[in-house]
Amino acid sequence: MSGTPEGPVPAADLVRPTVTESDRRPLPHEKTTPRVDTHTSCVDTRTTRTEPATSRAEAEPPRAPTLTNRTFRATFDAAPVAMAVVDREGLVVTANDSLAALLGAGPDGLAGRVAADLVDLASDARTWHAYREVLRGRQARLRCTRRLKHPDGHSLWAQVTVSPLPEEERAVLVSVCDISARRELQARLRHLQMHDPVTRLPNRTLFFERLSAALEAEAYEESGTGRIGLCYLDLDGFKAVNDTLGHRIGDRLLAAVAERLTRCADEAGHARAVKPLVARLGGDEFALLVEDSTGTEQLAELAKSVLTTLQAPFDISGQRLSVSASIGVVERHAADTTATALMQAADTTLYWAKADGKSRWTLFDPERNAHRMTRQALASTLRPAIEKGEFALEYQPLVGMEDGGVRGVEALVRWNHPQFGTLTPNRFIGLAEEDGSIVQLGRWVLATACRQARRWQLDHPDVPPVFVSVNVAVRQVWDSDLVADVAAILTETGLAPHLLQLELTESAVMGSAGRPLQALQALSDMGVRIAIDDFGTGYSNLAYLSRLPVSVLKLDGSFVRGFQYEEAGNRANPADEVIVEALIELAHRLGLTVTAECVETAGQASRLRRIGCDTGQGWLYSRPVAAERISALLTEADCPRG
Repeated sequence: MSGTPEGPVPAADLVRPTVTESDRRPLPHEKTTPRVDTHTSCVDTRTTRTEPATSRAEAEPPRAPTLTNRTFRATFDAAPVAMAVVDREGLVVTANDSLAALLGAGPDGLAGRVAADLVDLASDARTWHAYREVLRGRQARLRCTRRLKHPDGHSLWAQVTVSPLPEEERAVLVSVCDISARRELQARLRHLQMHDPVTRLPNRTLFFERLSAALEAEAYEESGTGRIGLCYLDLDGFKAVNDTLGHRIGDRLLAAVAERLTRCADEAGHARAVKPLVARLGGDEFALLVEDSTGTEQLAELAKSVLTTLQAPFDISGQRLSVSASIGVVERHAADTTATALMQAADTTLYWAKADGKSRWTLFDPERNAHRMTRQALASTLRPAIEKGEFALEYQPLVGMEDGGVRGVEALVRWNHPQFGTLTPNRFIGLAEEDGSIVQLGRWVLATACRQARRWQLDHPDVPPVFVSVNVAVRQVWDSDLVADVAAILTETGLAPHLLQLELTESAVMGSAGRPLQALQALSDMGVRIAIDDFGTGYSNLAYLSRLPVSVLKLDGSFVRGFQYEEAGNRANPADEVIVEALIELAHRLGLTVTAECVETAGQASRLRRIGCDTGQGWLYSRPVAAERISALLTEADCPRG
């Protein structure tokens, strides 16, 4: 840049005395001449009084000494703050020794130089614009931080301030303060804040800062694959190490694990622009973030290498320790996700890996996750759905094997969900048992089924009454007074106790003791039939069976499906029929009746009839139907087959 047409403004013109001669007042010891009013001819001596000089001096404050241009120049040169006067064209008029020392130049070597080049004010458009505005007098001040290069090779951080001088000077003052020590301290403090003290790895805060930056559009639009991957791992059984050997050994084990993970990341990042970031997210949880991933294969290889490297035992303070890890792997387009969504997917996948047996890696499955999300949605709306009346019952006939007549029906609950349609029990009964709403739902099913059974009895007085079978969860026995509920419902509906059958799973009944066993005994004494559902798949404690108040065994469908075919070439294992025949004979010797589930073919029905099965249930006779269809079946001679 060139200077102004008048040339650079001299330093002397930029610094003016603060006290002028016209403003100067006489000091107390100096003689003064009384002022005479030019409009009078004499002085009124009667009102004139002479005061001592000392009293006048005490009355007036002391005056500052006069500062000359030389004094200001000396102050400017000796100031410890690096400063320079810059004209409106951006050229250095004069600089002090501190600025020259800071920039590694002689004092005279800075005059006439472009100030913006000296302190790097033109490196970004925003700062350059603000600097020009200050030079033109349109902005009051500029303050920014710059990294400057010293001639000897080292760099320093400086805070640059540009302030306007009085308008008549037509110049600005540039001051530069070395803040390298402060920046270094801030960097050390940030490192401590962003790193885990045990493993020295980046902590959760730094991990999410890096993840958020990687997901910004600018990070992947210009270059790279535009994809991101994450291996989220948790050590299996680490709590046992802390509990048995103490946290000191546990911390050393975490540090050793961190070293191995870092080694895996270094190997995976070989010949790549960015290696995976290893971070400790807390406890025994670690993450490996892969920016610009090339696909699921890359993440799978990284997960496998982590599992392999952790298999070798650790020698910690004389202790030989072995650990494994479960890893959730997520890989997707960066533009299609957020930090929250990515971590949720990784956390879900890690849970799958642990549920699938631990010491393994599992890849995120959108379909499996959709099922999980549906499950969560159902769980959150289950209780309100009971109050809104979204549930209904269907009934499946229980048919006598000898004559095909309807002996009873099993009540099966359906959820008419406004979003997911009609749902069968396997979609929501488990959820109801988990959150306790099975008690409220089970009470409604029991009351509705008993009321309907009584209605059939009244509508068809000429037909032998059919019993209704209702499934009961063990939690209904523990969390409610099932005996009192059944007694109240039977009284309210007028249904005879022997026309109600309660079904409990084999695992629940066989493990019953205390209150559940007492409740079953009380119900049996009342006249209610007790059935063991899915018999043959649980404990199968035959000795215990004789001591339970049970009247019916329902064989699990897996046994019946075992001899579904009779045609040559399709014969099933003959052991299935032997087992079923033995179970039926055992039940009959104990005074129990047997119901076979999942009867779907005439061949199955024929063979079950031949070995002595009492009743059958399945699609051969009828699918679960509405109550009106059961009324029609009761008037028929026998249940239709197929």
